[in-house]
Amino acid sequence: MNALVVKSQLVDGKLLGAGSTFESRNPATGELIGHVPDATKADAETAIAAARRAFDTTDWSTDREVRVRCLRQLHRALDEHREDLRALTVAEVGAPLQLTYGAQLDEPIGLVKFYADLLETYEFSEDLGEVESYGRMHHRWVEKEAAGVVAAILPYNFPNQLALAKLAPALAAGCTVVLKGAPQDPLVTLALGELIAEHTDIPPGVVNILSSSRVETGEILTTHPDVDVVTFTGSTVTGRRIMAAAADTVKRVFLELGGKSAMVVFEDADFAASAMVAALTVCSHSGQGCAITSRLLVPRAHHDEIVALVATELDRVKVGDPTDPATAMGPLISEEQRGKVDGMVRRAVEAGATLVRGGRRIGPGFFYEPTLLTNVDPDSEIAQEEVLGPVLAVIPFDDEDDAVRIANNSRYGLSGSVHTADEGRALRVARRIRTGTFSINGGSYYGPDVPFGGYKQSGVGRESGRAGFEEFLEGKSLAQVVSPDGRL
Repeated sequence: MNALVVKSQLVDGKLLGAGSTFESRNPATGELIGHVPDATKADAETAIAAARRAFDTTDWSTDREVRVRCLRQLHRALDEHREDLRALTVAEVGAPLQLTYGAQLDEPIGLVKFYADLLETYEFSEDLGEVESYGRMHHRWVEKEAAGVVAAILPYNFPNQLALAKLAPALAAGCTVVLKGAPQDPLVTLALGELIAEHTDIPPGVVNILSSSRVETGEILTTHPDVDVVTFTGSTVTGRRIMAAAADTVKRVFLELGGKSAMVVFEDADFAASAMVAALTVCSHSGQGCAITSRLLVPRAHHDEIVALVATELDRVKVGDPTDPATAMGPLISEEQRGKVDGMVRRAVEAGATLVRGGRRIGPGFFYEPTLLTNVDPDSEIAQEEVLGPVLAVIPFDDEDDAVRIANNSRYGLSGSVHTADEGRALRVARRIRTGTFSINGGSYYGPDVPFGGYKQSGVGRESGRAGFEEFLEGKSLAQVVSPDGRL
């Protein structure tokens, strides 16, 4: 693939380059895709100033009709350029083509329509009625207002989903936004800025989109006094730093962080079906998903039988060219990430785990074999730390209580699943495992109307759905004395 022209950042309504650039490469081949503007701290400050001005001096935050129109324009632009975005997502993110028909592209485009529809009907005022106090009647109500300037910081794994899950509800609420894409796949996010600039009436400064490889560029977004809300998706380690950095200016912080989710298979489950789900799930986007079930909990008496079935299913996963519609698993995002995954697998084996399948780098590009580990200590690194690679750790349990205990033996609480023919047990286990999302016998919770987020160190707040919209609103309580004749 030939290198593309330098893409532009969107700042204060203008498509701009930067003084320096960095490279974006195709993770399936290692080939250069293009050079990308490398925004500095000063560039970020300019974007923040534009967002602040747009929020404070325009009617964006109060004009619902304009916001609805602009969101519908954005949805139409995304829809019309869907295939261009699909090709770019496959090339830069390394996502298999089949994933772009779901969470990598098509479903996120639907998020924009969802929030445009919600905005048309949402009640921004709630009447609390009247109350008597000090001999007079008082009418009370609550009004919802935009929270202000939002800094949105993305990871590399699902850039379309995460950009639109932050941008669409923030814009619907009336906020202005500075969005920074991940340095590993920045072109996908910059393309969003180009569509906004060229195909919508979104006013200058309302949306600003940056690309940067510099740590200080992201840091200023979390500390600048003109930023009111920080929304971040990424590692728990970075999330802690952002929360601490935002504390000095008491910003609202919304974090969607890591996970180490468990899939629990009971003795009455369909083992073959469960094994297929376990294998396909851990290989989805090469395991680079925070909610992926990377721990497989199985009945001790059926451990070997289930492991053999999972190993067979992993052998069937088609790994290769992400542009091939038949490919189920593509590459990891970078050589750095592949090295991290390989290091964790090697340390797991050194600590006593058994390597049943995989555990090797393959290429060209940044591919890693689907990997299956057994004899995994529930307290070991591979069972406790997020891998973000196609690595499944199998852990046996003795009974229901033991399964729940192991599943909850994690500082994370993002997702999980259970497979059993006993509906009562399925619901009981789902309610006992402390996670923000949960799948019962293969049920899918993913959708624009479903809140997504985690318990414990998997995050703060919820993304998507009505709850995701309200993350970007403030509540103002008002009261007025009612006159003796009943008028306000």
